[in-house]
Amino acid sequence: MSANIFGERLKMISFGESHGPSYGVVIDGFPANVNLDINLLLKNLARRKPGQNQFVTARNEDDQPEILSGFFEDKSLGTPIAVIVRNKNQKSQDYNQIKNQPRIGHADDTWQNKFGHADHRGGGRSSGRETLNRVIAGSFAEMFLKQKFSKQTPTIGAYPVQIADYIFAENERKQSDLPLPVQALLVEAKQNGESYGGIVECRIQNMPKGLGQPIFHKFKSDLAQAMMSIGAVNGFELGAGFTSNDYKGTEFHSKLDSENYGGIRGGITTGEDVVFRLVFKPTSSIKDVAKKGRHDPCIIPRAIPVVESMAWFVLADHVLWAMTDRV
Repeated sequence: MSANIFGERLKMISFGESHGPSYGVVIDGFPANVNLDINLLLKNLARRKPGQNQFVTARNEDDQPEILSGFFEDKSLGTPIAVIVRNKNQKSQDYNQIKNQPRIGHADDTWQNKFGHADHRGGGRSSGRETLNRVIAGSFAEMFLKQKFSKQTPTIGAYPVQIADYIFAENERKQSDLPLPVQALLVEAKQNGESYGGIVECRIQNMPKGLGQPIFHKFKSDLAQAMMSIGAVNGFELGAGFTSNDYKGTEFHSKLDSENYGGIRGGITTGEDVVFRLVFKPTSSIKDVAKKGRHDPCIIPRAIPVVESMAWFVLADHVLWAMTDRV
């Protein structure tokens, strides 16, 4: 199985299975002399990890990273960074039945049919637990960018705008806790074997100008690829997105700094905020599968740091690319 590598100048190589010994990531192309911020890495992993409350999966992993290479005396060497997180709380017996009876909505049958041999335990390589590799890689990208742009650091913030039919008020979107009606909805869903999807918006502020290779590696196309590679994402839109059809051309193109463009024109960043939205499908584990196993009734609360991490990684990749565009 190929295509476990993402990025051009900065690359992440993701490996591991849900019930294997560990997950891990190798980051290649990372610059030297970047200070290690272990607290940032731990904070981001903690936001993604399971077992934090009553409306996410009960799988209880501490998700402690082990940095195997790439740093000396808390500074990057410019050599490949390898990090693993050991799996400790698997219940592989919960998945015995699906070895010969694939779950609806999951990748069990498609992976088995494609490769002829697949790890059915917890979804194996297709598990949402693979996203911890992305959070690790994105955290190192964030460290690099915060050091490079110390005077005007880019900021990336993702937040839910809708879960099921509940639309978040402006003052609810950036709160650390979900609104009480949403919490109650998800607790009930977990008990009843139901699941929900929703919409996440992400905004990149203090955006550097001139990022993006304007044909096959437009900034928007790499951003879309990064986001669509997250397992539960079913749609991506930039700026005005699918509402663009609601405008006349004279309305849509009324000014250069319009948010309709999402901060990108001609595939190149303008320096304005980059704004995009993602649609997440309802979690695939429903009914008896959800009741017997350990699953999230809605993936959005734990997907937020994954979205941010992938955005940090794309941004760092294009910053490094731009550094070689001119001599």
